Amino acid sequence: MNHDQQKSILTIALFAAFADGKKDDREREQIRQLAESLGNETGAQDIAKLYQDVLLKRVSVKSATALLDDHNHRQLAYEMAVCVCDTDGIQTASERIFLDKLRVALGLDAEQTEQVEHEAGELAQLIDDPTLPASAVTDSSLDKPSVVKTPNEQVVAAVANVSDAELDKTILNYSILNGALELLPQSWASMAIIPLQIKMVYRIGKAHGVELDTGHIKEFIAAAGVGLTSQYLEQFGRKLLGGLLGKMAGKTIGKVGSTATGVAFSFATTYALGQLAKRYYAGGRVMNSGILRDTFQNLLGPAKQLQTQYLPQIQQKASTLDVTQVMSMVRGA
Repeated sequence: MNHDQQKSILTIALFAAFADGKKDDREREQIRQLAESLGNETGAQDIAKLYQDVLLKRVSVKSATALLDDHNHRQLAYEMAVCVCDTDGIQTASERIFLDKLRVALGLDAEQTEQVEHEAGELAQLIDDPTLPASAVTDSSLDKPSVVKTPNEQVVAAVANVSDAELDKTILNYSILNGALELLPQSWASMAIIPLQIKMVYRIGKAHGVELDTGHIKEFIAAAGVGLTSQYLEQFGRKLLGGLLGKMAGKTIGKVGSTATGVAFSFATTYALGQLAKRYYAGGRVMNSGILRDTFQNLLGPAKQLQTQYLPQIQQKASTLDVTQVMSMVRGA
């Protein structure tokens, strides 16, 4: 796959990200920063222009698909678009219309796209409803956009019902697993990272006496500056530009190519998010959005260093995963 073909697939993925028409300014900015970051890191400065080109419609889906003359690349482009549409939950009507038009433009039939739609759809349901206990309740501290308690509310630090070491082990295990998922060549595998992050935050909150519903966990993650769509786009972009998704023929789960080394940024994101949740719930849930974002960014640097340290464990975990294991972990972790 050459550079222009990589750009075409990224272009289609960005179109998919905006297909629902509901992306707010915060999400758009996260996606813009992502495109810029990928361009800077790969030395391909024109990638940083893709965001504006798509947003201002200086490019089209038709022009992007025209450069994909290999069937495997067309299949990959469609898989990526489906996964991007599904990362924030079940597809909307406008996303379904976009995908139907994209499938026609790529010259794919229903039989060729059925498997990825089934796998991504199942994970999308778990993002919407990651089987949290029915007793999960609203965290009222997240009701306000500032994510802060009012002056009249008493701030009470929460003592976890498990040790710090146990919580750290839980966070590390989730981080290694999510890093491993990012290394798998399957296009849908990285989607599993999001429901696992939701479950991790739920477990940390529960350990501090707070049971959360899915909506408020997503709001906590967003307040930290981690967008669901932009996070998946980042994972996908690194895979694509790193070469892991460059060869589609004969890909099997658990077969991690040498190009995967150093790609597992989801370890760092998950680890920093877990440590942030631990601080937030232990401290009485008084961090506002700005403090949450700044604290997350401060935790991300050390987490990236840990990622390098744990890369052998991440790769080992990836080499042992299969489809059944992945879905079982997402449902029951």
